[in-house]
Amino acid sequence: MLDTLGRPTGGLATIRRPATPLLDYVVNAGAVAVGPDGAVYYAPLVRDEIRKYTPGGQVSWTTKRGLFRGGGEPDPEFLPAKGADLRLKKALVNVALALGPPDRLYALGSDDSAATRLRVDVLDLATGAIVATRHLGPRETAVAVDASGGLAVFDTDSLVASADGSAPGTREPFSPAFALPDLAGDTVSLAGFRGKVTLVNFWASWCDPCREEFPHMAALYHEFDRKDFEIAGVSDDVDSGLMLAFVRKYRPPFRILVGGGRMKQIYHYRGLPYSVLLDRQGRVIERIFGFGGAEEFRKLRQTIANEVRAP
Repeated sequence: MLDTLGRPTGGLATIRRPATPLLDYVVNAGAVAVGPDGAVYYAPLVRDEIRKYTPGGQVSWTTKRGLFRGGGEPDPEFLPAKGADLRLKKALVNVALALGPPDRLYALGSDDSAATRLRVDVLDLATGAIVATRHLGPRETAVAVDASGGLAVFDTDSLVASADGSAPGTREPFSPAFALPDLAGDTVSLAGFRGKVTLVNFWASWCDPCREEFPHMAALYHEFDRKDFEIAGVSDDVDSGLMLAFVRKYRPPFRILVGGGRMKQIYHYRGLPYSVLLDRQGRVIERIFGFGGAEEFRKLRQTIANEVRAP
């Protein structure tokens, strides 16, 4: 075990709570790749940059990719909250690093701080220069590099279904099933929505796109009969006061469930908002990453209408 300065503090499998604030550890977290020559490539999660370190620890180069250029969006920030908790003001930027042929570093990042518009940058190992960039589609969330250096992208949901042995075109059950308190403290389970087409929407008060999305969801909710369609809005706020203030402001007509800041660990989404549309049997029809505006909701409305009419 090492502290933040790299000094040994314990042996293998020994865990000690640090005396320094937990904030230090989060800020310095990041993706790492180690080359065959011992060089280390490091991408801090909360900054738009990648660094190369020699085996001796000296910085060879630092690459600034300019992911926020043009949008005026600042670097992500972490703000301390009460106790030992952290409140995330902006989502993480860098996601993963991998080395591949021919002498290239592949960096998975995002064009937005919610990590919903993913991109892959290919860097020259010697100089840090970006030699190629590819933007991924909304469902392309798995990336691989073949032996020749070619980039392959995949739909993660399809990969998971294949690994589970599901036949192509079959729908997987939404998992894990939730049982969460609503604002009145009553427990609401996924099984309670069975028999209705259901949109499970994960959101948080600090999420700017969530504020834009809520009026669209309210309109969608009113367009269908309650015997056919429901929305479960799952808050992932840690601070219940901020969550309740958000609800008072936007007054959603659908049920709000309290996730208590644990949802990302359970459902492994990249950023918020994140929605999953379920059929009447609780199986996944589609997953929606981020907020795509009125056009996205037009398509979603048609998908729900078709599902409602299905026998």
